[in-house]
Amino acid sequence: MTGLRGLGAILRGAGLAAVCAIVGACGPSRAGQAGLILERTIPLPGVVGRIDHLAIDLAGGRLFVAALGNNTVEVVDLRTGGRLAQVRGQVEPQGLAWLPERGELVVASGDGQVGVYAGADLKRVALVKVGEDADNVRVDGAGRAVVGYGAGALATLDPASRAVVATVRLPAHPESFRIDGSRAFVNLPDARQTAVVDLTTGAVTATWPTLRPRWHFPMALDKAQGLLAIADRLPARLRLLDMADGHTVLETGVCGDSDDLFFDDKRRRLYVICGSGDVDVFESARGASYVRTARIATRKGARTGLFVPEDDRLYVAARAVGSESAALLVYRPAP
Repeated sequence: MTGLRGLGAILRGAGLAAVCAIVGACGPSRAGQAGLILERTIPLPGVVGRIDHLAIDLAGGRLFVAALGNNTVEVVDLRTGGRLAQVRGQVEPQGLAWLPERGELVVASGDGQVGVYAGADLKRVALVKVGEDADNVRVDGAGRAVVGYGAGALATLDPASRAVVATVRLPAHPESFRIDGSRAFVNLPDARQTAVVDLTTGAVTATWPTLRPRWHFPMALDKAQGLLAIADRLPARLRLLDMADGHTVLETGVCGDSDDLFFDDKRRRLYVICGSGDVDVFESARGASYVRTARIATRKGARTGLFVPEDDRLYVAARAVGSESAALLVYRPAP
């Protein structure tokens, strides 16, 4: 058995994440002490209600925010740190995607419509009806928008023809989903499962059940390590699954009411954004041994955001609370 002096030497020579892995647990640091540093706050005055997902136009330096409760898409100029425009006339906008090759914005809304907007002036150039509760949007390898909607389906929209070219049927409404080549991993909380879909054939090739009502909404992929990260709301847990067969590699506690999470491949971190008013930061000492190293205080109800590796920033959408107006909280990852 290692003596106390030997253990002390090991701990002194190890980094924080490695120490946590050795001892098997690690409490969160004080807000802002590790993981993320609040760089600036961008106000969104007049925006009320719930805020859903975000998208970015890297070349144009614009961030798009689906202000669901305000029935607008907010357009933020990241260079000046101010609001550039509002896309009005939305009906509960939820999912957003930027198509860089076409310079167009895709907006999926609760009324089942998917709008396509020209990037230059954000005028609508197409409106496609897919089905009720159009939600998350992802872009596949061919530059097409894939939209989750309804009682259970994914629709692939061809940006050139402005038409649905493929549909995948699912047993329940799809929440977050991620695309890896021709596969899509889809969270189906009402069916208590995560499904694996072949987007080419439209077939569900595997289903990975959950054993209790987890309300598993957000999802992220670590393709390099073959890991699928899922955050549950009931109970509040973080699970890492093997992308090959769905077996659980890690399960641990996480902040509550999560709705977005992201891998930071550069730093081997995972950021979980939670409506409890926190972002949990997990770090990997090796392989899948992620441990929580920080809990960053944000704002109650701020549960969506976007991590942009090219920009090296985590954007957290904070809804208006009391006397505080809605805002974007911009975090820079700490070394």
